[in-house]
Amino acid sequence: MESKLSAAVGGKAAKAFADAFGYETVGDLLRHYPRSWIGRGETSDLSELQPGEHTTVIARIVSSGQHPYRDRRTGQMAYRLETVVEVGDAKLSLTFFDKKRHTADWRHNLLSPGTVGMFEGRADWDRYKKRWQLVHPQTDILEQADALTAGAVAEEERRKLNAVRAIYPATKKLSSWKIEGTVKIALENLDSVEDPVPDDVRRSRGLLDAHAALRALHRPDSWQDKTAALTSLRFQEAFVAQTILARNRAALAALPAHPRTGREGGLLDRFDARLPFDLTAGQREVGEQILDDLAAGHPMHRLLQGEVGSGKTVVALRAMLRVIDSGGQAALLAPTEVLAQQHARSLAAMLGDLAQGGMLGGADDGTRVALLTGSLGAAARKGAMLDAASGAAGIVVGTHALLEERVQFADLGLVVVDEQHRFGVEQRAALTAKAGEVPPHVLVMTATPIPRTVAMTVFGDLETSTLAELPAGRAPIQSSVVPLRYQPQWLDRAWERVREEVGKGHQVYVVCPRIGGDEKEPADGEEVPLAGVEEVAPLLSSGALHGLRVEMLHGRMPADHKDRVMRDFAAGEIDVLVSTTVIEVGVDVANATVMVILDAERFGVSQLHQLRGRVGRGGLPGLCLLVTRAEQETSAMERLSAVAATTDGFELSRVDLEQRREGDVLGSAQSGRRSGLRLLSVLRDEDVIVDAREAATEVVAADPDLATHPVLAAAVRRLDESEQADYLEKA
Repeated sequence: MESKLSAAVGGKAAKAFADAFGYETVGDLLRHYPRSWIGRGETSDLSELQPGEHTTVIARIVSSGQHPYRDRRTGQMAYRLETVVEVGDAKLSLTFFDKKRHTADWRHNLLSPGTVGMFEGRADWDRYKKRWQLVHPQTDILEQADALTAGAVAEEERRKLNAVRAIYPATKKLSSWKIEGTVKIALENLDSVEDPVPDDVRRSRGLLDAHAALRALHRPDSWQDKTAALTSLRFQEAFVAQTILARNRAALAALPAHPRTGREGGLLDRFDARLPFDLTAGQREVGEQILDDLAAGHPMHRLLQGEVGSGKTVVALRAMLRVIDSGGQAALLAPTEVLAQQHARSLAAMLGDLAQGGMLGGADDGTRVALLTGSLGAAARKGAMLDAASGAAGIVVGTHALLEERVQFADLGLVVVDEQHRFGVEQRAALTAKAGEVPPHVLVMTATPIPRTVAMTVFGDLETSTLAELPAGRAPIQSSVVPLRYQPQWLDRAWERVREEVGKGHQVYVVCPRIGGDEKEPADGEEVPLAGVEEVAPLLSSGALHGLRVEMLHGRMPADHKDRVMRDFAAGEIDVLVSTTVIEVGVDVANATVMVILDAERFGVSQLHQLRGRVGRGGLPGLCLLVTRAEQETSAMERLSAVAATTDGFELSRVDLEQRREGDVLGSAQSGRRSGLRLLSVLRDEDVIVDAREAATEVVAADPDLATHPVLAAAVRRLDESEQADYLEKA
């Protein structure tokens, strides 16, 4: 499988695949899986076709007409063949151009009505004829009309008319049937394929071995063959990935860590006694899981996910206090300065005098909360670094500034990473390395709900805890779409609602997708430029919201200015805050009841859910208005309607995954790398992933080094070393 491709299919074909796809080995080629399969007599589906997409269709010709014309450039006669094919319930135009009469006549005879062929080329929408068209597509005839009528189908035609035929992702230079032919040669020259799935695991599940599965996938004799191959290869894919994660879990469990058992009457006990509210059942359960982890002799690696406003911060703070009571320190890494400042303020406020250790009026044996960001002045920065290095600050909150080499801790016992998807593996490793030779406990948090199978696939080397219920006092949030193309007057009503809420003493967020100033011209395909904070704020101040206290907030503002604006908004001195997504996470202003999101179609499902979670936090009903110029019957409008229909973040996370390529969700959009899941779908194949996880855990438990499974070890090593491993290492 990993032998050179040129040795199996020849140097010319190998170069074509290297140029088109970067393939170098037979394994690379055989893992170029078909994108679909089609049965004899069937035609392709055009419902998901996109303009400009290179596509392959199998269709039956319904009409074909030749049209001679004089070429304006040469003055010579030329010939245009207009062929219409039937694809399911739709029709597709094929246009061919020939300069010679005999070539044109040959093509006209070849593409006669009733003929079935495979046609491949760039798809474009013909707005006059209201149908898709391919110009001079590559053609492979499958059923010739006159041959069928005469009952004389050649042996080559019989080969093409297999019950099931694979259609491959193709390029302009490498058609689907060229790929099919090269794969056939590779399979014929393939003696055997080593299977990473152990024999007993495979047999107990009735799966095909790797060799048989590849043959049945590329050249199935029946639909049953194709299904059995897909089942076997999906399990293999899941099993190798889950083996990596199982080994990671085992390696973490084998590392030493300082048990953080706390002490009676310490900061945690005193904090719990002062809490002005009861913890939810979920907070108590997850809190006990984390405290048990901290007391163990190996590092905690736990993912804490929860709905917006589910109380993750309180859970994390209780874990920090347990570590401080054990003589250690905790670091909280936040992705933005606004969020870091908000965390530092909220933690200090929740702790009260417990966060004023060594200060006048501070509690005996209290601690301190230090803030370290890149924009701090020299004196403040030096003070925060001294507090961290001396241990005076039990809690150090910061941005990427925490990762700098000069930042040191007295005894870093717990690392809390907020909004973990904003950080790379190297960044988290740089912070945990500051604990010295004994690794710290790690708690990563996200308010972006993650489907169970994504958690098992992407964060499979972490234990996962979920906070699903909201604390008492959280009010429901009503969400509505404001479609400017169809109901432009609704925007006027939206600003009236803003005035009404401010009149009741409440506050409002207005969110824009850009800052403004340097982007006056509309983007490609847009009628008007996207809403920008620097334009929207003055327009509202002088227009629809004249007389209200309107202020702006965005990432280009100096840190002290941003901090002042957030303090003023939290103090009720600003009525309407016009902002970018810097308020997406962590911002907690109980008096805010309305959020207006302009150009809402520019945001993803999870981001919209996060944003609207900023309102309705103080027991007052929340309202979120999604203002959009999107057309009806588009994926953007479908996305907005889904957000408006439910506040269940876990349901929305599935919608998000269904609408996007899984590679984006698994990290390739952030990292620029492709997804390693070729056949496996983390939504569709939940049962396969669960089964593979259990099998991999058993194999690793019995043989941690995979010494008795050399083929599996090699597959794990290849995936570990490849660019596809990036998303598997997020934890």
